[in-house]
Amino acid sequence: MSSRSYVNLLDLAGGDLLAIPHTPRAIPRVMTVPGIISDLDGYGCNDGDSDVSSSGCRERKIIVANMLPLQAKRDIETAKWCFSWDEDSILLQLKDEFSSDTEVIYVGSLKVEIDACEQEAVAQRLLDEFNCVPTFLPHDLQKKFYLGFCKQQLWPLFHYMLPICPDHGDRFDRLLWQAYVSANKIFADKVMEVINPDDDFVWVHDYHLMVLPTFLRKRYNRVKLGFFLHSPFPSSEIYRTLPVRDEILRGLLNSDLIGFHTFDYARHFLSCCSRMLGLDYESKRGHIGLDYFGRTIFIKILPVGIHMGRLESVLNLPSTSAKLKEVQEEFKGKKVILGVDDMDIFKGISLKLLAVEQLLQQNPDLHGKVVLVQIVNPARGSGKDVQEAKRETYLIAQRINDTYSSNSYQPVILIDRPVPRFEKSAYYALAECCIVNAVRDGMNLVPYKYIVCRQGTVQLDEALGRKSDSPRTSMLVVSEFIGCSPSLSGAIRVNPWDIDVVADALNLALTMSDAEKQLRHEKHYRYVSSHDVAYWARSFMQDLERACKDHYTKRCWGFGLGLGFRVVSLSHGFRKLLIDHIVSAYKRTNRRAIFLDYDGTVVSQSSINKVPSPEVISVLNSLCNDPKNIVFIVSGRGRDSLSDWFSSCKMLGLAAEHGYFLRWNRDSEWETSHLSADLDWKKIVEPVMQLYTEATDGSNIEIKESALVWHHQDADPDFGSCQAKELLDHLESYLANEPAVVKRGQHIVEVKPQGISKGVVAEQILLTMVNGGNPPDFVLCIGDDRSDEDMFESILRTVLCPSLPSSPEIFACTVGRKPSKAKYFLDDTADVVKLLQGLAASSNPKPRHHAQFQVSFESTV
Repeated sequence: MSSRSYVNLLDLAGGDLLAIPHTPRAIPRVMTVPGIISDLDGYGCNDGDSDVSSSGCRERKIIVANMLPLQAKRDIETAKWCFSWDEDSILLQLKDEFSSDTEVIYVGSLKVEIDACEQEAVAQRLLDEFNCVPTFLPHDLQKKFYLGFCKQQLWPLFHYMLPICPDHGDRFDRLLWQAYVSANKIFADKVMEVINPDDDFVWVHDYHLMVLPTFLRKRYNRVKLGFFLHSPFPSSEIYRTLPVRDEILRGLLNSDLIGFHTFDYARHFLSCCSRMLGLDYESKRGHIGLDYFGRTIFIKILPVGIHMGRLESVLNLPSTSAKLKEVQEEFKGKKVILGVDDMDIFKGISLKLLAVEQLLQQNPDLHGKVVLVQIVNPARGSGKDVQEAKRETYLIAQRINDTYSSNSYQPVILIDRPVPRFEKSAYYALAECCIVNAVRDGMNLVPYKYIVCRQGTVQLDEALGRKSDSPRTSMLVVSEFIGCSPSLSGAIRVNPWDIDVVADALNLALTMSDAEKQLRHEKHYRYVSSHDVAYWARSFMQDLERACKDHYTKRCWGFGLGLGFRVVSLSHGFRKLLIDHIVSAYKRTNRRAIFLDYDGTVVSQSSINKVPSPEVISVLNSLCNDPKNIVFIVSGRGRDSLSDWFSSCKMLGLAAEHGYFLRWNRDSEWETSHLSADLDWKKIVEPVMQLYTEATDGSNIEIKESALVWHHQDADPDFGSCQAKELLDHLESYLANEPAVVKRGQHIVEVKPQGISKGVVAEQILLTMVNGGNPPDFVLCIGDDRSDEDMFESILRTVLCPSLPSSPEIFACTVGRKPSKAKYFLDDTADVVKLLQGLAASSNPKPRHHAQFQVSFESTV
């Protein structure tokens, strides 16, 4: 039974599930072909292999996020909406990195609700004045989407909180998930209204829009699409509990580039792709690439920075200098510890307060000298968890103040109101130490802002009467569970749950020598000033351009329903092998060679029972009984298994263990390749493999007559892959002077004799036909894995040799749509059997013998 989450995505988003009114069409539609305006409302058409390029226009970037970088308020007197840029928004700040020739379009929601009757006028105004395209979500949908699925389910899960019981987080609600998908579709619709798919780059931000790439990729197969996650990505043990885990992963994989703040987050994402989708990834020249149906999805690891210019301009404001003088006077003779956090259960405010309480308990000499100023930003979510966190914060703060306050001293000051930027900057510049104690946070730019404010500016120095060359100091205590922690090597890193350690860290920060503080500050400032938001945006866009540069060198096919949709990207000459096409060539030829792999080609790879079905035996016999045909099963399996399974196929040729053993028909003897008769290396290899088998649960050794294979398909994906790499290196060093090669395949490490491959055996059989005076005029080769690629390559090379009177018709075919040296593909083993049945129906079966072709196996080498 298929999962309910795999319903048709378009029906889910556009049907009766949620009553979603159509958003006003204030944005002009895109002209994709001269004179023809595309209908972007529907999903019926697909850009597929269209090579139509758009008319020339200046470079455009489309930035998509949950919220537009705008502030909105209604004028009390005129009742009209007033809009202005949100200067604190990273989305607005990254725009400064782009050249003046680049047009930036923002797509997202407003922070206020606009009446339906005003939406069209507001949309046109925002487009004209700000280049912003608003997504007006109905109130009920917005609530279920943002406050529901995003904040109650994704946000806690991505911060490692599982809904183990009803009082500890909200359980998965499919209606909220459906609202999430519906909202993502509306965002995608708005992008489609303004996108020029051949030229524009789309950059989607954060966990609110993780399935949006699927909508865009479905409509435009070659859309140039990047995604950046600003929150943590949890480990696979946490993420796998999400009922719609596959749908979200596939949504992200419809991007070209996926960005994360830290390697840990990227590693967790890749582990989820490996464990849940069976995908492999590797590092190529410093870039992590993940192969997904012929497309390479690149992984970007780079923490976001701050906008240096904007922050320094705030420091130069007269109001900042005035506020700094005021707080200097207020806290004269005291050391200020600063915290700036949202009111959120993950920010660890209460743990921070407990650490300050511990600090004061253990250090009586600090009484009256240390003050924690905790600025509390407004909560972004709502619910009982936020209210409980706020209540606990106030209770602990009150307890500390009741215990340690005096007439002129209060150890904890909570500033729980909207604080303007100039006031925050003044507190940053004053504080001896800044502490960020979050138990889990995606990035957190508070430490970066603190460092820049402690550096100060020339104007700020003049206002304070401070020498411009005076030493600057700063101290940071940061949680090891926040995204900025790895980039701040001079900070004191702490486990926020360990109250004693945090208290000791605060004491160390306050008592450290000025020389040490200066060195740490200088190191941090060099990093923060060079890795600002412009560097982040520039680096991401450069990688996105690189990831998309090959979009038009390959053909694209879209397939899959709903959130299972993906695009297969393959070379232009690669196409499906049609029965009618090959039967036509089959009928007009007289000397045919047919090579078939076994596992994954005529028998499904996922099947437990590997014995060939009666229909496979029947079709093989029909093909073998045609005197014009030479038919071989070329497999990595042992000769005993193949002999047993195909005992009823009298005229079928068998090549076992990748061609080490060969038999022309049932009545002939097995011939052994003379290429590598020395198998003494097996005595070296087997003990090594045994060591790895004992150390890797779920692995096993397959012992063949000519080879040894270490399987790790049933082992932990990450550990098995790691062990396979190590085993490969281990064996290569051991066998450097032995006549054996070590190969790594799909969940295996195989050691076999040198010179043995499926390609060699195919070449030998073809040359036997040529030497016997019967050069082939038709060659069919079908396989599904890496070893079969050797056959494809060998056949193409052999048939082009000068000894052939004419080039035969070649049909090299891989099973599954994936990159291959073959020119054709079939979707699965069922398609292979149907194709063979089509050929068999066109055959002229007669009793015959192989004697006219059979030559000693060794003599052809």
